[in-house]
Amino acid sequence: MNSKPEIMPADSSIEPLLEVRNLHMQFPIRRGAFRRTVGFIKAVNDVSFHIRHGETLSLVGESGCGKTTTGRCIVRVYEPTSGQILYKAEEQGRIDLAELDNRDLRPFRREIRMIFQDPFSSLNPRLSILQIVGESLRVNRVASGSELEERVASLLKRVGLRPEYIRRYPHAFSGGERQRIGIARALALNPRLIVADEAVSALDVSVQAQILNLLQDLQEELNLTYLFIAHDLSVVEHISHRVAVMYVGKIVELATTEDLFTNPLHPYTEALLSAVPKPDPRLRNKGVRIRLEGEVADPSNPPSGCYFHPRCPYVQDRCRQEEPAVREIKKDRWVACHFAEELDLRGFEAIGSTPSV
Repeated sequence: MNSKPEIMPADSSIEPLLEVRNLHMQFPIRRGAFRRTVGFIKAVNDVSFHIRHGETLSLVGESGCGKTTTGRCIVRVYEPTSGQILYKAEEQGRIDLAELDNRDLRPFRREIRMIFQDPFSSLNPRLSILQIVGESLRVNRVASGSELEERVASLLKRVGLRPEYIRRYPHAFSGGERQRIGIARALALNPRLIVADEAVSALDVSVQAQILNLLQDLQEELNLTYLFIAHDLSVVEHISHRVAVMYVGKIVELATTEDLFTNPLHPYTEALLSAVPKPDPRLRNKGVRIRLEGEVADPSNPPSGCYFHPRCPYVQDRCRQEEPAVREIKKDRWVACHFAEELDLRGFEAIGSTPSV
């Protein structure tokens, strides 16, 4: 893989490109013949973070923790229940995307794009690559006719595909090639922010490396900003500047990649790091795999206190009764744990020593 990105400066005076404040997304639970609402699934529960221009922030956690829902709220596939999504537009300044209707959102949909997880279901099999990649150009009246074909051919070339593939259909491509088409579609309108939702999880390991390298090259070339959603920490470690860890709809830790991997402050982060496979045989016997007991909390009926306390090996009485607030331990280092300063947690051993792909 390419070398790891340099750590972005933690300068609070730099206004972020995107800032999420106290974001909530609830889905109603309806039952009975009259489909009455009997409860709510708190998929995203009071989430806050920011992304600086040109940075990659990764959002990680187990399946069902709210990562994808957070990303879809940002691109406004979902309308958030409450909270703010503050985007720094080039001309208008800071805009709260959560307050805009579909008409007012249209200019910003050009600047904030999404790469979807499944390269097979995210491409319409009845449309050619010209139609798939060029649709946003045509709808936004950016290009048409021969100019549209030239723009799409140029986009295919930029993502590593041959321009003459322009009239082929998705079934003629492999999974990695389809994901490149999805990336080309996301780049069509020259976006500033891209939400990559598990962009490499459905691909083979060797293809994952190629797509990650492509994303890093595009970021450097086009000055892109990424929200990279993933569950594979071995992938996250190579592409991220900072990492936010989610558990049952809440962010429990946020830090620079190096800090998080070498010195985790939350027990859940420690457990995730212990599960990262070590491809080097010399490292496989180092460290102890932490096996969490119990099940992930139900987001429709979470436990009292800290949501992680039923599975936490360091649980104390305070954890069962009082919900921890997300607090800044030091500059650009946030954690939601009552005893973060007292715990001596293990990081990912021999970070950076895993062989390049």
